[in-house]
Amino acid sequence: MASGVPEHEVWAAADAVLARGERPTVERVRTELGRGSPARVGQLLEQWWEQLAQRLKGHALLPELPGEVAQAFTEAWRLALAHADTTAQAALAEEHNRLFAEQTTLTQERKLWEIALAEAKADLTESANKLAQAELQGAERQGLIDRLAAEVADVRQQRDHLQAQLEHRQTELNALRAEHATVQAHIRTVEDRTHQQVDLARQEVKALSQQQERVHREHTKRVNELTAQRDALQTAVRAAEQTAAHQAGQIAALEATINQWRRTQTTGTKRVSHKTPSPATSKVRERQKKATR
Repeated sequence: MASGVPEHEVWAAADAVLARGERPTVERVRTELGRGSPARVGQLLEQWWEQLAQRLKGHALLPELPGEVAQAFTEAWRLALAHADTTAQAALAEEHNRLFAEQTTLTQERKLWEIALAEAKADLTESANKLAQAELQGAERQGLIDRLAAEVADVRQQRDHLQAQLEHRQTELNALRAEHATVQAHIRTVEDRTHQQVDLARQEVKALSQQQERVHREHTKRVNELTAQRDALQTAVRAAEQTAAHQAGQIAALEATINQWRRTQTTGTKRVSHKTPSPATSKVRERQKKATR
């Protein structure tokens, strides 16, 4: 409410209340005005009562009154003034208490706002420090990511190079295996031919045995020729077996090189199991042992 209400409006409102036959009080005058603080209205209402007393003494409203009536009216006026003063003082005390309560509330709210502002500043400082720390960590992590990306690219390049070497070695291994298969086929062909020739020689020996008495010399010559031929064939077989053994050694060495290269590509925690020799290599080694015997 506005506190600067003019005094003439307060006096007019008091006159209106009095004209209705009611005693002007602070609340009634404020209700009549529709505004004004209790302190301001109470102060002006006291002035109105003083002015009303002067008006009554000067016979402004009642110019002529009997002495007893005037004395009674004066006493009533005095009581009204005393009551108005009491009412005004109560209103002033109430307004003062209300203002003090509002001031206390505002002081408490101000302290709360100051505490909240200090906490907000502390939070802001902490957030700024955390942000700076996060940015520093982000920069460090970005550097780590860049280094890891470079290492990954280098590892991929090495992997591609090793993959190409592995494919080349695999091609060589396939070629050696094909050559080994060809040699094995040739050895089997020679063996089959030798067996056939031995069988033929046996048949001829049997036939010659039946003619031993008649052609002893021819039989002996023939046996010698067959024996020489057999030795030659056995020599050829041994040479072929040695060639196959040499090729099998080359294949085993190449397989060992490939296995060694594969072991260098692993993490170092797994062991590569030893490969068993291929059936063809075992067969060649067995034949070498028999030939040595």
